[in-house]
Amino acid sequence: MTILTDRFWAQSKLLVCFSLLTCLCNELLGQQSRQARLYDVLEFTLNGDYQSLKDNPVRDIHLSLKFLHESGQRISVQGFFDGDGQGNPIGNVFRARFCPTLVGNWNIERTESDSNALVGQLEGTIVDVEPSDQSGFWIVDEQFSNARWYRRANGSHQYVIGNTHYSFLTETGPNGVLTGSSIERDIRANAEYFKKLRFGIQSDRYPHSSDKPWLDNAGTPTDNGNFCHRPNPKWFSKRVDLAVQTAFEVDLVADLILCGPDTSDARSTLSAMENHGDVEPFLRYMAARYGSYPNVWMCLANEFDIKQPQHDPEEVARFGAIIRKYLPYPTPLSVHSGTKLGWASQFDSLPGWNDHQIIQRKLRSIEESADAIIEFGRKTADGTQRGPTFNDELSYEGAGDKHSEVDCISAHLGAFLGGGYGTTGEKHGNKLGQYFWGNFDPAQHQAADNLQWLRQIIDREIRFWELEPVPVAEFFSGAPRSFRALSDRSTEIILGADQECLDLTVDLPAGTWSIQSYDCVAKTIGNISEQATGKVAISIPSSNPTLVHLRKHHGQ
Repeated sequence: MTILTDRFWAQSKLLVCFSLLTCLCNELLGQQSRQARLYDVLEFTLNGDYQSLKDNPVRDIHLSLKFLHESGQRISVQGFFDGDGQGNPIGNVFRARFCPTLVGNWNIERTESDSNALVGQLEGTIVDVEPSDQSGFWIVDEQFSNARWYRRANGSHQYVIGNTHYSFLTETGPNGVLTGSSIERDIRANAEYFKKLRFGIQSDRYPHSSDKPWLDNAGTPTDNGNFCHRPNPKWFSKRVDLAVQTAFEVDLVADLILCGPDTSDARSTLSAMENHGDVEPFLRYMAARYGSYPNVWMCLANEFDIKQPQHDPEEVARFGAIIRKYLPYPTPLSVHSGTKLGWASQFDSLPGWNDHQIIQRKLRSIEESADAIIEFGRKTADGTQRGPTFNDELSYEGAGDKHSEVDCISAHLGAFLGGGYGTTGEKHGNKLGQYFWGNFDPAQHQAADNLQWLRQIIDREIRFWELEPVPVAEFFSGAPRSFRALSDRSTEIILGADQECLDLTVDLPAGTWSIQSYDCVAKTIGNISEQATGKVAISIPSSNPTLVHLRKHHGQ
């Protein structure tokens, strides 16, 4: 026992000495070591030349860090100027953010910049990455259903229903009065009910009294997006970063609207008139600051084709190509069409840049909502899928658009049955409500708990990523024209109903099936049959939006 103890201590001393020697060597070589988990977001700080208010480092200084994995995979991320690192606009702090997509060792192979002070910093830094239970980036699932659904990098699937808080970053409501909520509180509250929150990165209609996203040429904070090449570090570190990081912690999609949604100041970021129309510094900055977050999606502009200043599809495609060039990961990227014509057909003949499409159709029924996704989710020429489709202003509940709680629930069930996704909001008057200023309250946005329940049912019970819209008559007889269906045509069938139907018959494919119904208003589950075969009568006793799930027993 003594021999083993002595040997143990001798080995321990050798290990300690070796560790100290390794640390000393790394220090002498300028190397550092970081520990991380898969899909963590790591921030690296570099010190450059001092920048005053007269300088334009976001526009004039380029910085990139190239990471090399032991397998040979490389990822290059952009760096960005961050003032003094504490929110003040003058200083010498630059940062870069990196998300490891493989376990094992990564190292900073090269630091490149047109500023000599930054060149070579952090080279040799090692990042040791361990496995994690994080789901990672959102990627279009090319394997199933004509690529209409997303999967996560770890192979899992989650259905997305979103909410809207356009200007909640200001924490301000009408007449400059604070809402009483906070960015962090709103993010965490939304994550309990929804999977995505779409919001502008700027002030828009309800600006903060003093905090502003941009700096004018004198260094004065401003809401004017034409100064987008001069972002205010205080705004982005204390507000946008807080929202994105908190959303990352609770795995909520932060859908960043880069231009808009409503006021001319907020809609000027893609005009960049104070930078002679050059929008590239702004787009590079957004890619650098947020492109390494697995939970970040980006919408170039809200209603790009109907609000001032407007942009045509060629301009939007050019913007998309610029930011895609700087995004290091498969960040979901699109633009919000404002017309009732849906996704602009001109995009089909332009170089590809988006991985999903956004339409705007405010609808109240399963039938209308499903058909809108089906109609605008495909190219008109050959009928091929463009990728996932979102109706991002599907149903704002409240007096503003006169949509009821049931309207909102029906519309989102319809979006699912159309093979797509929907986004809601609470709007109790013109430009009034949570959809603008946040302060999320499910008691006022009454459909929130029903949409939460529907999303949980879909995630828990349905392999939705293998399904696509099918004619109701393919399986059902006696169904009203308003019913809609999804299926893989062999093992799973979904029916959406919004009216009473007591003489419905389903003709099941071979095998034994279970049949359950989900009343999305009452939030109740009905067990219709566990051993169904052949032709089966189904009764829909309520006009509530109802999802009927038919699933073949496993192994048949």
